[in-house]
Amino acid sequence: MEKEMRPRFLLLFIVGLAVLSYGMYYVSFSYFKSEEIRKASGRLSLYKSSLLSEIERFVYFPFVLSQDPYVISALSGEGVDRLNERLAKFADQSGVEAIYLMDTTGLTVSSSNYASKTSYIGQNYAFRPYFKDALAGNHGEFYGIGATTKLPGLFISEPVRDVQGQVIGVIALKLNFGQLENLWIDSDEQVLLGNKDSVILLSSNPNWRYRAMFAISKERRQEIQEERQFANEPLNELNWRIWNENQVMVEGNHFLLVTEEMDSRNWTLYFFASQDPVQEKTWMTLISAFVILTIVFAVIQFRRTVRIGEALRESQADSAAMREANRRLAVEIEERKVAEKRLKTTQNELARASRLAALGQLAVSVTHELGQPLAAMRNYLTAAEMSPNPPAMGFMQKMTGLALRMENITKQLKFFAKPGSETFEAVDMRDVLKGAEELLQADFVSNAINYKRIVPNTAVVVHANRLRLEQVLTNLMRNALNAMEAGEERLLTVQLSMENAQACVEVFDTGAGLGKATLEELQEPFVSTRASGEGLGLGLAISSEIVKEHGGRMAARNRQIKGAAFRIELPLWAED
Repeated sequence: MEKEMRPRFLLLFIVGLAVLSYGMYYVSFSYFKSEEIRKASGRLSLYKSSLLSEIERFVYFPFVLSQDPYVISALSGEGVDRLNERLAKFADQSGVEAIYLMDTTGLTVSSSNYASKTSYIGQNYAFRPYFKDALAGNHGEFYGIGATTKLPGLFISEPVRDVQGQVIGVIALKLNFGQLENLWIDSDEQVLLGNKDSVILLSSNPNWRYRAMFAISKERRQEIQEERQFANEPLNELNWRIWNENQVMVEGNHFLLVTEEMDSRNWTLYFFASQDPVQEKTWMTLISAFVILTIVFAVIQFRRTVRIGEALRESQADSAAMREANRRLAVEIEERKVAEKRLKTTQNELARASRLAALGQLAVSVTHELGQPLAAMRNYLTAAEMSPNPPAMGFMQKMTGLALRMENITKQLKFFAKPGSETFEAVDMRDVLKGAEELLQADFVSNAINYKRIVPNTAVVVHANRLRLEQVLTNLMRNALNAMEAGEERLLTVQLSMENAQACVEVFDTGAGLGKATLEELQEPFVSTRASGEGLGLGLAISSEIVKEHGGRMAARNRQIKGAAFRIELPLWAED
Protein backbone atom coordinates (compact mmCIF):
# COMPACT_ATOMS: atom_id res chain seq x y z
CA MET A 1 0.00 0.00 0.00
CA GLU A 2 2.83 2.34 0.85
CA LYS A 3 4.50 1.73 -2.50
CA GLU A 4 1.23 2.34 -4.32
CA MET A 5 1.07 5.76 -2.67
CA ARG A 6 4.56 6.72 -3.86
CA PRO A 7 3.56 7.75 -7.42
CA ARG A 8 0.79 9.90 -6.02
CA PHE A 9 3.17 11.42 -3.52
CA LEU A 10 5.68 12.11 -6.30
CA LEU A 11 2.97 13.71 -8.44
CA LEU A 12 1.80 15.85 -5.53
CA PHE A 13 5.41 16.78 -4.83
CA ILE A 14 5.99 17.88 -8.44
CA VAL A 15 2.74 19.86 -8.52
CA GLY A 16 3.51 21.43 -5.16
CA LEU A 17 7.03 22.30 -6.32
CA ALA A 18 5.65 23.91 -9.49
CA VAL A 19 3.10 25.92 -7.49
CA LEU A 20 5.76 26.96 -4.99
CA SER A 21 8.13 27.97 -7.79
CA TYR A 22 5.46 30.06 -9.49
CA GLY A 23 4.50 31.66 -6.18
CA MET A 24 8.12 32.51 -5.39
CA TYR A 25 8.62 33.88 -8.90
CA TYR A 26 5.47 36.00 -8.72
CA VAL A 27 6.25 37.38 -5.26
CA SER A 28 9.89 38.09 -6.15
CA PHE A 29 9.00 39.66 -9.47
CA SER A 30 6.31 41.84 -7.86
CA TYR A 31 8.68 42.97 -5.13
CA PHE A 32 11.58 43.83 -7.44
CA LYS A 33 9.18 45.43 -9.93
CA SER A 34 7.80 47.70 -7.23
CA GLU A 35 11.38 48.63 -6.27
CA GLU A 36 12.24 49.50 -9.85
CA ILE A 37 9.02 51.48 -10.24
CA ARG A 38 9.83 53.40 -7.06
CA LYS A 39 13.29 54.23 -8.42
CA ALA A 40 11.81 55.16 -11.80
CA SER A 41 9.30 57.46 -10.08
CA GLY A 42 12.15 59.23 -8.33
CA ARG A 43 14.03 59.66 -11.59
CA LEU A 44 10.90 60.94 -13.31
CA SER A 45 10.36 63.48 -10.54
CA LEU A 46 13.84 64.85 -11.23
CA TYR A 47 13.07 65.14 -14.94
CA LYS A 48 9.84 66.93 -14.13
CA SER A 49 11.55 69.34 -11.73
CA SER A 50 14.24 70.22 -14.26
CA LEU A 51 11.63 70.82 -16.97
CA LEU A 52 9.44 72.97 -14.72
CA SER A 53 12.39 75.01 -13.48
CA GLU A 54 13.42 75.66 -17.09
CA ILE A 55 9.93 76.99 -17.87
CA GLU A 56 9.26 78.85 -14.61
CA ARG A 57 12.40 80.93 -15.10
CA PHE A 58 10.76 82.70 -18.02
CA VAL A 59 7.02 82.27 -17.57
CA TYR A 60 6.60 85.79 -16.13
CA PHE A 61 9.16 87.44 -18.42
CA PRO A 62 6.62 88.39 -21.15
CA PHE A 63 4.39 89.99 -18.51
CA VAL A 64 7.29 92.16 -17.33
CA LEU A 65 8.12 93.11 -20.92
CA SER A 66 4.49 94.00 -21.61
CA GLN A 67 4.85 96.85 -19.07
CA ASP A 68 8.02 98.22 -20.72
CA PRO A 69 7.47 101.74 -22.16
CA TYR A 70 9.75 100.89 -25.10
CA VAL A 71 7.43 98.01 -26.03
CA ILE A 72 4.31 100.17 -25.78
CA SER A 73 5.91 102.98 -27.82
CA ALA A 74 7.03 100.60 -30.57
CA LEU A 75 3.41 99.62 -31.24
CA SER A 76 2.73 103.22 -32.25
CA GLY A 77 5.79 103.17 -34.58
CA GLU A 78 8.22 105.02 -32.27
CA GLY A 79 11.65 103.64 -31.37
CA VAL A 80 11.34 100.30 -33.19
CA ASP A 81 15.08 100.10 -33.91
CA ARG A 82 15.90 100.85 -30.29
CA LEU A 83 13.46 98.13 -29.14
CA ASN A 84 15.06 95.62 -31.54
CA GLU A 85 18.44 96.15 -29.90
CA ARG A 86 16.86 96.06 -26.44
CA LEU A 87 15.08 92.75 -27.12
CA ALA A 88 18.25 91.27 -28.65
CA LYS A 89 20.16 92.16 -25.46
CA PHE A 90 17.45 90.61 -23.26
CA ALA A 91 17.42 87.42 -25.33
CA ASP A 92 21.20 87.10 -25.25
CA GLN A 93 21.39 87.62 -21.48
CA SER A 94 18.46 85.32 -20.59
CA GLY A 95 19.26 82.54 -23.03
CA VAL A 96 15.84 82.45 -24.73
CA GLU A 97 15.72 81.80 -28.46
CA ALA A 98 13.73 84.90 -29.41
CA ILE A 99 11.58 87.75 -28.06
CA TYR A 100 9.21 89.53 -30.44
CA LEU A 101 6.36 92.04 -30.51
CA MET A 102 3.20 91.77 -32.66
CA ASP A 103 0.40 94.23 -33.34
CA THR A 104 -3.29 93.32 -33.07
CA THR A 105 -3.25 91.81 -36.58
CA GLY A 106 -0.48 89.34 -35.68
CA LEU A 107 2.19 91.18 -37.69
CA THR A 108 5.63 91.18 -36.01
CA VAL A 109 6.91 94.77 -35.68
CA SER A 110 9.98 94.13 -33.52
CA SER A 111 12.13 91.09 -32.75
CA SER A 112 15.35 90.14 -30.98
CA ASN A 113 16.54 88.33 -34.11
CA TYR A 114 16.00 91.36 -36.35
CA ALA A 115 19.49 90.96 -37.84
CA SER A 116 19.06 87.22 -38.63
CA LYS A 117 18.14 85.73 -41.99
CA THR A 118 15.20 84.09 -40.20
CA SER A 119 14.02 87.32 -38.57
CA TYR A 120 10.43 87.35 -37.31
CA ILE A 121 9.91 90.98 -38.40
CA GLY A 122 7.25 91.17 -41.09
CA GLN A 123 5.93 87.69 -40.30
CA ASN A 124 2.29 87.27 -39.29
CA TYR A 125 1.47 84.78 -36.51
CA ALA A 126 -2.23 85.50 -36.07
CA PHE A 127 -2.96 81.79 -36.70
CA ARG A 128 -1.06 80.72 -33.58
CA PRO A 129 -3.14 79.88 -30.45
CA TYR A 130 -0.76 81.77 -28.15
CA PHE A 131 -1.42 84.98 -30.12
CA LYS A 132 -5.19 84.47 -29.96
CA ASP A 133 -5.07 83.88 -26.19
CA ALA A 134 -3.00 86.98 -25.56
CA LEU A 135 -5.12 89.13 -27.89
CA ALA A 136 -8.10 88.06 -25.78
CA GLY A 137 -6.29 89.44 -22.72
CA ASN A 138 -5.01 86.11 -21.34
CA HIS A 139 -1.67 84.47 -20.72
CA GLY A 140 -0.78 82.21 -23.67
CA GLU A 141 1.43 79.14 -24.02
CA PHE A 142 1.94 76.92 -27.05
CA TYR A 143 4.52 74.27 -28.01
CA GLY A 144 5.18 73.81 -31.69
CA ILE A 145 7.64 73.95 -34.56
CA GLY A 146 8.52 77.51 -35.56
CA ALA A 147 6.84 78.63 -38.77
CA THR A 148 9.88 80.74 -39.68
CA THR A 149 12.91 78.96 -38.16
CA LYS A 150 11.48 75.42 -38.40
CA LEU A 151 12.85 74.81 -34.89
CA PRO A 152 10.61 73.54 -32.05
CA GLY A 153 10.07 75.45 -28.84
CA LEU A 154 7.64 76.71 -26.21
CA PHE A 155 5.98 80.04 -27.03
CA ILE A 156 4.86 82.19 -24.05
CA SER A 157 2.80 85.35 -24.67
CA GLU A 158 1.16 88.24 -22.80
CA PRO A 159 -1.10 91.07 -23.96
CA VAL A 160 0.32 94.62 -24.20
CA ARG A 161 -2.14 97.27 -22.98
CA ASP A 162 -2.31 101.05 -23.30
CA VAL A 163 -3.03 103.45 -20.46
CA GLN A 164 -6.78 102.79 -20.81
CA GLY A 165 -6.21 99.04 -20.44
CA GLN A 166 -7.02 98.22 -24.06
CA VAL A 167 -4.99 95.44 -25.74
CA ILE A 168 -2.85 97.06 -28.42
CA GLY A 169 -0.44 94.19 -29.13
CA VAL A 170 1.14 90.93 -28.01
CA ILE A 171 4.65 90.31 -26.66
CA ALA A 172 5.98 86.73 -26.90
CA LEU A 173 9.15 84.77 -26.30
CA LYS A 174 10.30 81.33 -27.51
CA LEU A 175 12.11 78.78 -25.34
CA ASN A 176 14.26 76.14 -27.00
CA PHE A 177 14.55 72.87 -25.04
CA GLY A 178 17.29 71.49 -27.28
CA GLN A 179 19.93 71.58 -24.53
CA LEU A 180 17.57 69.92 -22.05
CA GLU A 181 16.68 67.22 -24.57
CA ASN A 182 20.38 66.53 -25.21
CA LEU A 183 20.80 65.90 -21.49
CA TRP A 184 17.94 63.37 -21.71
CA ILE A 185 19.66 61.65 -24.64
CA ASP A 186 22.99 61.49 -22.80
CA SER A 187 21.34 59.98 -19.71
CA ASP A 188 20.80 56.66 -21.56
CA GLU A 189 17.26 56.49 -20.15
CA GLN A 190 13.96 56.29 -21.97
CA VAL A 191 11.97 59.42 -21.08
CA LEU A 192 9.59 61.48 -23.18
CA LEU A 193 7.10 64.35 -22.91
CA GLY A 194 3.65 64.22 -24.52
CA ASN A 195 1.06 66.98 -24.90
CA LYS A 196 -2.75 66.77 -24.49
CA ASP A 197 -3.01 65.21 -27.98
CA SER A 198 -0.47 62.51 -26.91
CA VAL A 199 2.08 63.87 -29.43
CA ILE A 200 5.66 63.41 -28.20
CA LEU A 201 7.29 66.86 -27.84
CA LEU A 202 10.62 65.89 -26.27
CA SER A 203 12.27 62.46 -26.13
CA SER A 204 15.56 60.85 -25.18
CA ASN A 205 15.07 58.77 -28.34
CA PRO A 206 15.04 61.20 -31.31
CA ASN A 207 13.19 58.63 -33.45
CA TRP A 208 10.16 58.92 -31.16
CA ARG A 209 9.84 62.71 -31.46
CA TYR A 210 6.54 63.89 -33.02
CA ARG A 211 5.05 60.38 -32.79
CA ALA A 212 1.56 59.98 -31.29
CA MET A 213 1.16 57.84 -28.17
CA PHE A 214 -2.52 57.29 -28.98
CA ALA A 215 -4.75 57.75 -32.03
CA ILE A 216 -5.62 61.35 -32.97
CA SER A 217 -9.03 62.05 -34.49
CA LYS A 218 -9.31 63.37 -38.03
CA GLU A 219 -10.89 66.61 -36.81
CA ARG A 220 -8.09 67.26 -34.31
CA ARG A 221 -5.46 66.55 -36.97
CA GLN A 222 -7.12 69.20 -39.14
CA GLU A 223 -6.94 71.72 -36.28
CA ILE A 224 -3.25 70.93 -35.70
CA GLN A 225 -2.60 71.42 -39.41
CA GLU A 226 -4.37 74.79 -39.36
CA GLU A 227 -2.32 75.90 -36.35
CA ARG A 228 0.84 74.65 -38.16
CA GLN A 229 1.92 73.27 -34.81
CA PHE A 230 4.14 70.48 -36.16
CA ALA A 231 4.82 71.71 -39.72
CA ASN A 232 4.54 68.72 -42.09
CA GLU A 233 5.25 65.97 -39.53
CA PRO A 234 2.92 62.96 -40.21
CA LEU A 235 2.38 62.30 -36.45
CA ASN A 236 2.50 58.52 -36.90
CA GLU A 237 1.55 56.40 -33.88
CA LEU A 238 4.30 54.98 -31.67
CA ASN A 239 4.52 51.18 -31.83
CA TRP A 240 3.76 50.39 -28.21
CA ARG A 241 1.26 48.27 -26.27
CA ILE A 242 0.18 48.41 -22.63
CA TRP A 243 0.26 45.01 -20.90
CA ASN A 244 -1.02 46.19 -17.54
CA GLU A 245 -0.85 49.25 -15.31
CA ASN A 246 2.97 49.36 -15.15
CA GLN A 247 4.23 47.10 -17.95
CA VAL A 248 4.42 48.01 -21.66
CA MET A 249 6.06 46.81 -24.84
CA VAL A 250 7.68 49.49 -27.03
CA GLU A 251 8.90 48.43 -30.47
CA GLY A 252 9.33 44.84 -29.27
CA ASN A 253 11.08 45.68 -25.97
CA HIS A 254 9.55 45.25 -22.51
CA PHE A 255 9.60 48.21 -20.11
CA LEU A 256 8.15 49.30 -16.79
CA LEU A 257 6.05 52.43 -17.28
CA VAL A 258 5.85 55.38 -14.87
CA THR A 259 3.96 58.58 -15.76
CA GLU A 260 3.77 62.03 -14.22
CA GLU A 261 1.07 64.54 -15.09
CA MET A 262 1.83 68.25 -15.60
CA ASP A 263 -1.73 69.47 -15.14
CA SER A 264 -1.08 73.17 -15.64
CA ARG A 265 -0.10 72.54 -19.27
CA ASN A 266 -1.93 69.25 -19.99
CA TRP A 267 1.41 67.53 -20.51
CA THR A 268 2.43 64.03 -19.45
CA LEU A 269 5.92 62.74 -18.72
CA TYR A 270 6.56 59.06 -19.56
CA PHE A 271 9.50 57.09 -18.15
CA PHE A 272 10.27 53.63 -19.55
CA ALA A 273 12.46 51.66 -17.16
CA SER A 274 14.14 48.50 -18.37
CA GLN A 275 12.59 45.29 -17.07
CA ASP A 276 15.89 43.34 -17.30
CA PRO A 277 17.08 44.13 -13.75
CA VAL A 278 13.76 42.86 -12.37
CA GLN A 279 14.08 39.60 -14.29
CA GLU A 280 17.72 39.15 -13.25
CA LYS A 281 17.01 39.71 -9.56
CA THR A 282 13.94 37.48 -9.70
CA TRP A 283 15.82 34.59 -11.28
CA MET A 284 18.75 35.00 -8.88
CA THR A 285 16.33 34.81 -5.95
CA LEU A 286 14.60 31.78 -7.45
CA ILE A 287 17.89 29.97 -8.16
CA SER A 288 19.17 30.68 -4.64
CA ALA A 289 15.95 29.33 -3.16
CA PHE A 290 16.22 26.20 -5.30
CA VAL A 291 19.82 25.65 -4.25
CA ILE A 292 18.83 25.87 -0.59
CA LEU A 293 15.83 23.58 -1.12
CA THR A 294 18.01 21.10 -3.04
CA ILE A 295 20.52 20.96 -0.19
CA VAL A 296 17.76 20.45 2.35
CA PHE A 297 16.12 17.79 0.18
CA ALA A 298 19.49 16.02 -0.31
CA VAL A 299 20.06 15.91 3.44
CA ILE A 300 16.58 14.55 4.03
CA GLN A 301 17.00 11.96 1.29
CA PHE A 302 20.39 10.89 2.63
CA ARG A 303 19.00 10.33 6.12
CA ARG A 304 16.03 8.52 4.64
CA THR A 305 18.34 6.29 2.58
CA VAL A 306 20.29 5.39 5.68
CA ARG A 307 17.10 4.41 7.47
CA ILE A 308 15.90 2.41 4.47
CA GLY A 309 19.24 0.56 4.30
CA GLU A 310 19.00 -0.37 7.91
CA ALA A 311 15.41 -1.52 7.45
CA LEU A 312 16.36 -3.62 4.43
CA ARG A 313 19.16 -5.31 6.30
CA GLU A 314 16.77 -6.09 9.13
CA SER A 315 13.97 -7.45 6.91
CA GLN A 316 15.45 -9.88 4.38
CA ALA A 317 12.41 -12.06 4.93
CA ASP A 318 10.26 -9.52 3.12
CA SER A 319 11.90 -10.14 -0.26
CA ALA A 320 9.03 -12.34 -1.37
CA ALA A 321 6.56 -9.57 -0.65
CA MET A 322 8.70 -7.20 -2.65
CA ARG A 323 8.71 -9.58 -5.64
CA GLU A 324 4.95 -9.81 -5.38
CA ALA A 325 4.75 -6.04 -5.36
CA ASN A 326 6.89 -5.92 -8.50
CA ARG A 327 4.62 -8.45 -10.14
CA ARG A 328 1.55 -6.35 -9.26
CA LEU A 329 3.31 -3.29 -10.61
CA ALA A 330 3.95 -5.07 -13.91
CA VAL A 331 0.29 -6.12 -14.06
CA GLU A 332 -0.78 -2.54 -13.33
CA ILE A 333 1.46 -1.28 -16.14
CA GLU A 334 -0.09 -3.72 -18.58
CA GLU A 335 -3.58 -2.71 -17.45
CA ARG A 336 -2.73 0.95 -18.00
CA LYS A 337 -1.45 0.19 -21.50
CA VAL A 338 -4.73 -1.59 -22.28
CA ALA A 339 -6.67 1.37 -20.85
CA GLU A 340 -4.68 3.81 -22.99
CA LYS A 341 -5.47 1.78 -26.11
CA ARG A 342 -9.17 1.75 -25.21
CA LEU A 343 -9.08 5.51 -24.62
CA LYS A 344 -7.48 6.12 -28.01
CA THR A 345 -10.08 3.89 -29.69
CA THR A 346 -12.90 5.76 -27.94
CA GLN A 347 -11.48 9.11 -29.02
CA ASN A 348 -11.36 7.98 -32.66
CA GLU A 349 -14.96 6.78 -32.44
CA LEU A 350 -16.06 10.11 -30.94
CA ALA A 351 -14.31 12.05 -33.72
CA ARG A 352 -16.01 9.86 -36.34
CA ALA A 353 -19.40 10.38 -34.67
CA SER A 354 -18.83 14.13 -34.65
CA ARG A 355 -18.08 14.17 -38.38
CA LEU A 356 -21.19 12.09 -39.09
CA ALA A 357 -23.32 14.49 -37.02
CA ALA A 358 -21.95 17.46 -38.95
CA LEU A 359 -22.65 15.69 -42.24
CA GLY A 360 -26.23 14.96 -41.12
CA GLN A 361 -26.85 18.56 -40.15
CA LEU A 362 -25.46 19.68 -43.51
CA ALA A 363 -27.89 17.37 -45.34
CA VAL A 364 -30.81 18.77 -43.30
CA SER A 365 -29.71 22.32 -44.10
CA VAL A 366 -29.63 21.65 -47.84
CA THR A 367 -33.07 19.98 -47.67
CA HIS A 368 -34.45 23.01 -45.82
CA GLU A 369 -33.01 25.47 -48.31
CA LEU A 370 -34.38 23.50 -51.30
CA GLY A 371 -37.82 23.49 -49.65
CA GLN A 372 -38.43 27.17 -50.38
CA PRO A 373 -37.97 27.14 -54.20
CA LEU A 374 -39.77 23.77 -54.38
CA ALA A 375 -42.74 25.23 -52.48
CA ALA A 376 -42.81 28.21 -54.84
CA MET A 377 -42.66 25.90 -57.88
CA ARG A 378 -45.52 23.82 -56.42
CA ASN A 379 -47.64 26.96 -56.01
CA TYR A 380 -46.97 28.03 -59.58
CA LEU A 381 -47.85 24.58 -60.91
CA THR A 382 -51.08 24.52 -58.86
CA ALA A 383 -52.05 27.93 -60.22
CA ALA A 384 -51.30 26.75 -63.76
CA GLU A 385 -53.46 23.63 -63.36
CA MET A 386 -56.39 25.67 -62.09
CA SER A 387 -56.10 28.12 -64.97
CA PRO A 388 -58.32 27.40 -68.01
CA ASN A 389 -55.58 28.65 -70.33
CA PRO A 390 -52.24 26.89 -70.98
CA PRO A 391 -49.16 28.27 -69.25
CA ALA A 392 -47.67 31.37 -70.80
CA MET A 393 -44.02 31.81 -71.76
CA GLY A 394 -43.46 33.85 -68.57
CA PHE A 395 -44.60 30.87 -66.51
CA MET A 396 -41.99 28.65 -68.09
CA GLN A 397 -39.32 31.28 -67.48
CA LYS A 398 -40.26 31.35 -63.78
CA MET A 399 -40.02 27.55 -63.64
CA THR A 400 -36.57 27.73 -65.28
CA GLY A 401 -35.46 30.43 -62.79
CA LEU A 402 -36.57 28.31 -59.84
CA ALA A 403 -34.72 25.29 -61.21
CA LEU A 404 -31.56 27.37 -61.62
CA ARG A 405 -32.00 28.66 -58.06
CA MET A 406 -32.19 25.07 -56.70
CA GLU A 407 -29.05 24.23 -58.69
CA ASN A 408 -27.22 27.23 -57.19
CA ILE A 409 -28.31 26.23 -53.68
CA THR A 410 -26.84 22.73 -54.11
CA LYS A 411 -23.63 24.33 -55.39
CA GLN A 412 -23.36 26.14 -52.06
CA LEU A 413 -22.32 22.87 -50.44
CA LYS A 414 -18.84 24.15 -51.27
CA PHE A 415 -19.44 26.89 -48.67
CA PHE A 416 -19.60 24.27 -45.88
CA ALA A 417 -16.44 22.57 -47.16
CA LYS A 418 -14.50 25.81 -47.78
CA PRO A 419 -16.03 28.79 -45.93
CA GLY A 420 -15.73 32.10 -47.69
CA SER A 421 -15.37 30.63 -51.20
CA GLU A 422 -18.43 32.42 -52.65
CA THR A 423 -17.95 35.38 -54.95
CA PHE A 424 -18.77 38.69 -53.28
CA GLU A 425 -19.63 41.69 -55.43
CA ALA A 426 -21.47 44.98 -55.33
CA VAL A 427 -25.17 44.13 -54.89
CA ASP A 428 -28.15 46.51 -54.80
CA MET A 429 -30.40 45.46 -51.90
CA ARG A 430 -33.42 46.58 -53.95
CA ASP A 431 -32.61 43.79 -56.45
CA VAL A 432 -32.23 41.31 -53.58
CA LEU A 433 -35.68 42.27 -52.27
CA LYS A 434 -37.14 41.98 -55.75
CA GLY A 435 -35.77 38.43 -56.09
CA ALA A 436 -37.33 37.40 -52.76
CA GLU A 437 -40.66 38.95 -53.81
CA GLU A 438 -40.70 36.93 -57.05
CA LEU A 439 -40.21 33.70 -55.08
CA LEU A 440 -43.05 34.52 -52.70
CA GLN A 441 -45.48 36.15 -55.16
CA ALA A 442 -47.68 33.06 -55.34
CA ASP A 443 -47.74 32.83 -51.54
CA PHE A 444 -48.92 36.44 -51.30
CA VAL A 445 -51.88 35.64 -53.55
CA SER A 446 -52.80 32.25 -52.04
CA ASN A 447 -52.64 33.55 -48.45
CA ALA A 448 -54.39 36.87 -49.21
CA ILE A 449 -51.42 38.86 -47.94
CA ASN A 450 -51.50 42.66 -48.03
CA TYR A 451 -47.87 43.35 -48.99
CA LYS A 452 -46.23 46.79 -48.59
CA ARG A 453 -42.68 47.67 -49.60
CA ILE A 454 -40.83 50.87 -48.67
CA VAL A 455 -37.58 51.37 -50.61
CA PRO A 456 -35.49 54.47 -51.38
CA ASN A 457 -35.11 55.88 -54.88
CA THR A 458 -31.31 55.53 -54.78
CA ALA A 459 -29.34 52.28 -54.87
CA VAL A 460 -28.50 50.63 -51.54
CA VAL A 461 -25.26 48.82 -52.45
CA VAL A 462 -23.51 46.25 -50.24
CA HIS A 463 -20.56 43.90 -50.82
CA ALA A 464 -22.24 40.50 -50.77
CA ASN A 465 -23.33 37.30 -52.45
CA ARG A 466 -26.76 38.09 -53.88
CA LEU A 467 -28.14 34.55 -53.72
CA ARG A 468 -27.23 34.18 -50.03
CA LEU A 469 -28.97 37.45 -49.15
CA GLU A 470 -32.04 36.40 -51.13
CA GLN A 471 -32.13 33.25 -48.96
CA VAL A 472 -32.13 35.42 -45.83
CA LEU A 473 -34.95 37.73 -47.00
CA THR A 474 -36.98 34.78 -48.29
CA ASN A 475 -36.62 33.02 -44.93
CA LEU A 476 -37.72 36.06 -42.94
CA MET A 477 -40.64 36.90 -45.23
CA ARG A 478 -41.83 33.28 -45.33
CA ASN A 479 -41.63 33.11 -41.53
CA ALA A 480 -43.80 36.24 -41.42
CA LEU A 481 -46.35 34.62 -43.78
CA ASN A 482 -46.47 31.50 -41.61
CA ALA A 483 -46.97 33.63 -38.48
CA MET A 484 -50.04 35.33 -40.05
CA GLU A 485 -51.78 32.16 -41.29
CA ALA A 486 -54.30 32.09 -38.42
CA GLY A 487 -54.79 35.86 -38.20
CA GLU A 488 -57.46 38.05 -39.74
CA GLU A 489 -55.17 41.01 -40.40
CA ARG A 490 -52.42 39.93 -42.79
CA LEU A 491 -50.12 42.86 -43.47
CA LEU A 492 -46.50 42.23 -44.43
CA THR A 493 -44.24 45.31 -44.61
CA VAL A 494 -40.61 45.35 -45.79
CA GLN A 495 -38.67 48.61 -45.39
CA LEU A 496 -35.22 49.26 -46.90
CA SER A 497 -33.13 52.24 -45.73
CA MET A 498 -29.58 53.52 -45.11
CA GLU A 499 -28.44 54.60 -41.64
CA ASN A 500 -24.93 55.37 -40.37
CA ALA A 501 -23.13 53.69 -43.32
CA GLN A 502 -25.37 50.63 -42.89
CA ALA A 503 -27.96 49.08 -45.17
CA CYS A 504 -31.02 48.31 -43.00
CA VAL A 505 -33.79 45.86 -43.94
CA GLU A 506 -36.81 45.55 -41.60
CA VAL A 507 -39.56 42.95 -41.93
CA PHE A 508 -42.82 43.64 -40.03
CA ASP A 509 -45.78 41.27 -39.73
CA THR A 510 -49.09 41.22 -37.84
CA GLY A 511 -48.80 37.67 -36.56
CA ALA A 512 -48.53 36.26 -33.04
CA GLY A 513 -45.04 37.69 -32.41
CA LEU A 514 -42.04 36.00 -30.77
CA GLY A 515 -43.72 35.33 -27.44
CA LYS A 516 -41.16 34.83 -24.69
CA ALA A 517 -38.53 33.41 -27.05
CA THR A 518 -35.38 35.43 -27.78
CA LEU A 519 -33.57 35.74 -31.09
CA GLU A 520 -30.65 33.74 -29.66
CA GLU A 521 -32.99 30.84 -28.86
CA LEU A 522 -34.69 30.95 -32.27
CA GLN A 523 -31.30 30.94 -34.03
CA GLU A 524 -30.41 27.56 -32.53
CA PRO A 525 -30.66 24.73 -35.11
CA PHE A 526 -33.93 22.71 -34.99
CA VAL A 527 -35.64 25.29 -32.73
CA SER A 528 -39.02 26.35 -34.18
CA THR A 529 -42.22 27.98 -32.91
CA ARG A 530 -44.30 26.10 -35.50
CA ALA A 531 -46.12 22.81 -34.94
CA SER A 532 -44.24 19.52 -35.27
CA GLY A 533 -43.78 18.49 -38.91
CA GLU A 534 -44.26 22.03 -40.28
CA GLY A 535 -40.65 23.14 -40.13
CA LEU A 536 -37.17 22.00 -39.13
CA GLY A 537 -36.22 25.18 -37.26
CA LEU A 538 -33.16 25.88 -39.45
CA GLY A 539 -34.27 29.06 -41.25
CA LEU A 540 -33.14 31.62 -38.67
CA ALA A 541 -30.01 29.62 -37.83
CA ILE A 542 -28.92 29.62 -41.48
CA SER A 543 -29.98 33.26 -42.01
CA SER A 544 -28.03 34.39 -38.95
CA GLU A 545 -24.85 32.68 -40.18
CA ILE A 546 -25.24 34.24 -43.65
CA VAL A 547 -25.64 37.73 -42.15
CA LYS A 548 -22.52 37.19 -39.99
CA GLU A 549 -20.55 36.09 -43.08
CA HIS A 550 -21.40 39.48 -44.64
CA GLY A 551 -20.18 41.40 -41.57
CA GLY A 552 -23.69 42.31 -40.45
CA ARG A 553 -26.01 41.66 -37.54
CA MET A 554 -29.61 40.54 -37.04
CA ALA A 555 -32.08 41.67 -34.36
CA ALA A 556 -35.69 40.77 -33.52
CA ARG A 557 -38.38 42.12 -31.25
CA ASN A 558 -42.12 42.02 -30.56
CA ARG A 559 -44.01 44.99 -32.00
CA GLN A 560 -46.04 47.11 -29.60
CA ILE A 561 -49.16 46.92 -31.74
CA LYS A 562 -49.09 43.33 -32.98
CA GLY A 563 -46.68 40.87 -34.55
CA ALA A 564 -42.90 40.70 -34.79
CA ALA A 565 -40.17 42.84 -36.38
CA PHE A 566 -36.87 41.51 -37.75
CA ARG A 567 -34.02 43.89 -38.63
CA ILE A 568 -30.86 43.19 -40.67
CA GLU A 569 -27.92 45.61 -40.77
CA LEU A 570 -25.18 45.23 -43.41
CA PRO A 571 -22.22 47.57 -44.05
CA LEU A 572 -22.64 49.66 -47.18
CA TRP A 573 -20.24 48.89 -49.99
CA ALA A 574 -17.21 51.20 -50.26
CA GLU A 575 -15.11 51.17 -53.40
CA ASP A 576 -11.85 51.50 -51.42
